[in-house]
Amino acid sequence: MKVLIVGSGGREDTIAWKLSKSSKVSEIFIAPGNGGTSKYGKNINISVENIDGLKEFAIQNKIDLTVVGPEIPLTMGIVDEFEKNGLKVFGPSKEAAKVEGSKEFAKDIMKKYNIPTAEYETFTDYNKAKAYLEEKGAPIVIKADGLAAGKGVIVAMNLDEARAGLKEIMEDKIFGESNSKVVIEEFMDGEEASILAFTDGMTIVPMVSSQDHKRIFDGDKGPNTGGMGTYSPAPIVTDELSEIVYKEILVPMIEGLKKEGITYKGVLYAGLMIKDGKPKVVEFNARFGDPETQVVLPKLESDLFDILYAVAENKLSDIDIIWSKEATVCVVLASNGYPGNYEKNKEITGINTATSNGLLVFHAGTKEENGKIYTNGGRVLNVVASGDTIKEAVCNVYKNIDSIKFENMFYRKDIAHRALKK
Repeated sequence: MKVLIVGSGGREDTIAWKLSKSSKVSEIFIAPGNGGTSKYGKNINISVENIDGLKEFAIQNKIDLTVVGPEIPLTMGIVDEFEKNGLKVFGPSKEAAKVEGSKEFAKDIMKKYNIPTAEYETFTDYNKAKAYLEEKGAPIVIKADGLAAGKGVIVAMNLDEARAGLKEIMEDKIFGESNSKVVIEEFMDGEEASILAFTDGMTIVPMVSSQDHKRIFDGDKGPNTGGMGTYSPAPIVTDELSEIVYKEILVPMIEGLKKEGITYKGVLYAGLMIKDGKPKVVEFNARFGDPETQVVLPKLESDLFDILYAVAENKLSDIDIIWSKEATVCVVLASNGYPGNYEKNKEITGINTATSNGLLVFHAGTKEENGKIYTNGGRVLNVVASGDTIKEAVCNVYKNIDSIKFENMFYRKDIAHRALKK
């Protein structure tokens, strides 16, 4: 079978790595790919936003399954376009992808179908939004309604931060003219965790739990990023809590969308806030998380291709999905300046040494030139280790990570700190 993977980040490198292990997969193409994906297949210079170009490539090359990594092509309708042309594709439709593409849409569905989440109001008028902020006070959460590359959420601990964040989104339009609508939510206290699930719109199979570290610096300080590291499993997600998430969040969301005339297929990602054993939804995403994928897929013992193809064919109930009991930890190596303007074109050395010491190294923001690897993004590499326990996995990753070097590289030194405290 020929597979096309759409995307260029650490998530897509991880998916390519996992699919390369399947005996069913004969060829892998990655569009546009990065400096690491070419180890598993052929990089194709087509942008993730060039839906027609991707479709034509899939038709001409007789692609058996396309796997869509990032949210942008999903919200643009790549799945609808591929299916209209008789192409098998893994991911939700344009309408279904609104669970990520519009915070307002997701919150309205949750409210309608009694899915636990924070109280909220939506605003398109700056003065009304500002008055609401003043009335509610801080701490409070302000979210740009549309996509913002993981950076459209402002957790304001005081009113000055809240006013500044609101002005940036609605007046300064830092996320664009079309993304100046905001959802203002009550602040939720607790511990975050992520549950991703495979679904074909009928069967729902949760994956192993994980926990992301959004803040740039140790101790969860500084601005939010796309994610500086992850680990799995998250101890906060007990068997009892997993059952609650399945019954009170995942099933009602998929069934609720169905009642709205939307069949959701692909990965549904539930970002959760957990307090006193009770989960509430922080956000839904319409695809594999990044960097959650990097700790989840290494634990998958079943054939990933079988699962993805079964979802595309509405036959997920036929598949047994088995997970390893190992713990996994991922540390993100970032470029100087990230999450703001970051440096590029720094040569990277030592990746082979790290992998020979038992680490998995997934490429995110990299490029290959003349046999050398260079930085080409804010989040550059995802370094993953496993162990019998979280503590062992943490030790394995940090004792070997410094064999990798590029100028002004930095990373968090405390990934999985909450699990270690437990």
